[in-house]
This record gives sequence, C-alpha cells and structure tokens, in this order.
Amino acid sequence: MTVAVAVPAAPPRTIVVALSGGVDSAAAAGLLVRAGHRVIGMTMRLYDARGTAGARGRCCGPRDIEDARRVAEHLDIPFYVIDLEAEFTAAVVDDFVATYLDGRTPNPCVRCNQHLKFAPLLAQAQAVGADLLATGHYGRIAPGPDGAPALWRAVDDDKDQSYFLFSMPAAALGRVVFPLGGLTKPAVRALAAELGLPNAAKPESQEICFIPDGDHAGFVAAAALKRGRPLPTAGAIVDADGAVLGRHDGVHRFTIGQHRGLGNLKGVGPDDRRYVTALDPAAGTVTVGARAEATTAAFTLDEPRWLGPLADGLTVQVRHRGARVPAQVTVDGEVRVTLAEPVTAAPGQAAVIYAGDRVVGGGWVARPRAA
Repeated sequence: MTVAVAVPAAPPRTIVVALSGGVDSAAAAGLLVRAGHRVIGMTMRLYDARGTAGARGRCCGPRDIEDARRVAEHLDIPFYVIDLEAEFTAAVVDDFVATYLDGRTPNPCVRCNQHLKFAPLLAQAQAVGADLLATGHYGRIAPGPDGAPALWRAVDDDKDQSYFLFSMPAAALGRVVFPLGGLTKPAVRALAAELGLPNAAKPESQEICFIPDGDHAGFVAAAALKRGRPLPTAGAIVDADGAVLGRHDGVHRFTIGQHRGLGNLKGVGPDDRRYVTALDPAAGTVTVGARAEATTAAFTLDEPRWLGPLADGLTVQVRHRGARVPAQVTVDGEVRVTLAEPVTAAPGQAAVIYAGDRVVGGGWVARPRAA
C-alpha cells in the first residue's frame, strides 16, 4: 500500500520538537515552522560529557545544547532544556553496563527511545499546551491497514531508523510526527542550508553519547567499579570442546559473531578465522568457532513490544545494518522467531518484526532455540 507522510496540515498546531543539536531535528523544526505551525524547541539533558576525551562533536556533548539553542533562536521559537539525566542513567546507562557484564549485547538507542524520548517528552509537551511531539528520526507514522496510526520505514533506506523506534510506546503513535520520514539525507542537508540553519553543515554523531571516546570496555569496567559490581576478569578463549586457545581480558569486550580482538589463538592460522559463538561470564570463558557456529535461524524474544497485529509475509531484522529476513513469528506463551536463513543474533540485541514496510513489533533476542 502507498504510505502518505506529511507535515501536519492546517489549521496550525502547537508542536514540540525534540532538538538534539543535530541537523536532522533542526530541519524538522524548520519544516514545521515553514508550514505555519507554532513550534516549541525542547532539548533533553541526558549525559554530561564535559571533560571526556572525544566529547566534542558527539551526541550529548557539551556543544549540543547550545547548538539546539542557536537553532531555536534562528527559527524564533521558544526553547526549553529538560533535565532527564537521572532517568537516562537508570534506564539506559545502567542497562548498558549490566547487559555487557551479563555476556549479552545492549542497544542503548533502542532503550532511550523506549523510556525517554517519547513518554517523558510527550508529558512535557502536554504541560506546555502542545498537541504533538516531533523528532528528527527517519521513520514514518501513517495509518495502517486498520486505519490506526502505525510506524513505517523511512523513504531513505540508508537512514531508516525504524529499527530503533520499535520500542516506542504504542500509545504515542497518534501524538508523534516524523517530518523527515519522506526525505533523503541529501534533501535534508539541502533543506537545512535553504533555511539558513546554523548547524546545517554539522557532522553526524556516530558514537554512543555517553561513551564519546568509543572505549566501551573501559566504560563498562569503570562503571562496574562505581556501581559496586564485580569487575570483569580475565579468562580463557576456548573452542567447542573446551580446549584453551588463548586468553582475554573480560567477556564484556566481546559479542556473539565478533572476530576481531581475539589475538593470536593457539593452532589457528591467519587464514583460519574464528568467531565468538558463546560467552559465559560466570566461568569467564569466550567460546569461538567457525562463522556458521556464530549464527542461528531461531530464537525467542524477551520483553516483546507490539505496535500492530501480526500478518502474512513477515520479515525480521537483527542489528541496525542487518538485512530483513523472511520469518515466521509465533506467540504461545513466548514469542518464537524462525528465520528463513541464519543470522548473527546475539542475546540482548533488538530484533524488529516488519509486515512489508510497517513495524509490527519486536523484542530482545533471548536465546537460540531448535528451529
């Protein structure tokens, strides 16, 4: 079906735009202002990266709030800063640390969308009399087959962020707009320049906002110490039979399917690549094997979330850049996913379910199971 996506039409609405300091949210605000809506800018203060190596130019870095403020001034709209640092630490940072320490692979952006970027901001929007909340995400909200608001993939496949958005509250679908969902990234850059936005040429941030130096393992170890959790310890890298092939500095440094960072493994030549197939934090072991051993075609989902009913012709995507794979999804006490072909699916990763380009729901990979 054809999915129509548009900036809300007349009459003018009062719309809060979540300004991150980046060009996408700024362009979204500019589109809404140009369409005649009353726009209010809001920025979430989530994590203070000042004094951290690599903080400059990262999401939530020290310049981002000021960049958002400059955008609001340029567009002549009200601007507010909402302090959600405590909530962000509890829902996103602590989850990130605990997940890695438990030998699983977290996705903090999905958790942030689940807990912070919609429900709290919608409450703030309502408090200032706004009708809608807009963000700079590349996704689309438009009627589904039953006429109710549904989440759809963006037009720009390379920039689509529906994978990260599946965890948003279903109740928010009718009150959120994504003005950029029908645009490509080059078109958004051109729009930002046309609007004269002060951050039109600002580079994109790619790193996790609260780890601006990119050292995930170092962050997890320091956070474990700060939170009173046992520090990750060194252990053995073993094969499927338990033979020791090498040593490692902690399972938090690895994820299922990883092949870099294993070092020189005993009896394994440079052309005989090994992949992480299992992690055991309690025993301190990292198991490696052939690439096929690091994949699975069937798994269950933890914390399933639904944005629409299941339908025929489902596909499932694991990892942001992963391909959508035809799948069967059954719900019978637990959510079971069976893929048409195996993929690398590490416990803790998000798995998103699509019916065509519509997001049906998803969850977090719990464990492999027999297909």
